[in-house]
Amino acid sequence: MYYQYKKQFQHALVEWFQKEKRDLPWRKTKDPYKIWVSEVMLQQTRVDTVIPYYNRFMKEFPTPEVLAEAPEEKLLKQWEGLGYYSRARNLQVGVREVVENYGGKVPDNRPEISKLKGVGPYTAGAVLSIAYNRAEHAVDGNVMRVLSRVLLIGEDIALPKTKKIFENAVMELIDTEHPSEFNQGLMELGALVCTPTSPKCLLCPVREFCTAYNEGNPEELPVKTKKVKTKSLYYDMFVVQNEKGQFLLEKRPDKGLLANMWQFPMIEQNSKETHTNESLLATTYQVELINREKLLTFKHVFSHLVWHMDSYIIGVKQKGDTPENSAWFSIEEMKELPMPVPMQKVWQYYKEEV
Repeated sequence: MYYQYKKQFQHALVEWFQKEKRDLPWRKTKDPYKIWVSEVMLQQTRVDTVIPYYNRFMKEFPTPEVLAEAPEEKLLKQWEGLGYYSRARNLQVGVREVVENYGGKVPDNRPEISKLKGVGPYTAGAVLSIAYNRAEHAVDGNVMRVLSRVLLIGEDIALPKTKKIFENAVMELIDTEHPSEFNQGLMELGALVCTPTSPKCLLCPVREFCTAYNEGNPEELPVKTKKVKTKSLYYDMFVVQNEKGQFLLEKRPDKGLLANMWQFPMIEQNSKETHTNESLLATTYQVELINREKLLTFKHVFSHLVWHMDSYIIGVKQKGDTPENSAWFSIEEMKELPMPVPMQKVWQYYKEEV
């Protein structure tokens, strides 16, 4: 396959992509900055979810210079709801490096672009091939799935070292005249046709070159070991309102999960007795509890972590100053603050129900 049918494989894939590709906003540009933003947003996130975020983000931060100068809180507000917020922070740091070191022009070669914060081998290859039409590998999950089936590669794709096999395979197969369409074609094929379960082999433009199809076992590939078991944490979350109608929010630490996002006070459940945590809330935030009402019980799933949440609305009187990482905000002021999805969910429920 590597040599015998290479030209036919390239032609079939590129022609199919040119005819069948989805109409996506980041495909209407060759601006490497805009393509970089789209690739970062698409990590761990569905295309349909990304589209409105991408359009808003480009309107707010149309050039590397604008993003480089933006306050982090404004950046996080634009990213609010997309999750994996370290992606946004790393993107901004990388863009600042482009502005400071490369005059605002994203580097057009792998050694330099790979030095930028948050730019791994896949993102580097995607930007280089799509924006600059460079013959560079861009291997994501879709590409590994397609090529594991086409070339019958049985190595475990959950192991980091396996990626090198696929990167080498792409460099062997890539259409050097149409590297942008070739790489995007592999990604698109994996997204639309060569899906994890029930691949649509009869619609596949490279079916005749696919070893797994010819052997009748495409669904058995790729080989992937199971993920690490997720950890569960249990919290009481308190929507705390004072006598002035303001709400208490605290800022998360500047490192780690949901860094620098604003949240309602959360206290880990150590027993089934909520009132213990309510007493802790009163002491920690210098408030006197007036009334309490149950809001919503739900869970929020992160990649290796699940939050199980019981939420409450608590009416209070202020007795003293709040801790330095927390403050009282009006509803209008809250609209400007970046809040993670679990907080938005409870806040939306509160506004509809109360």
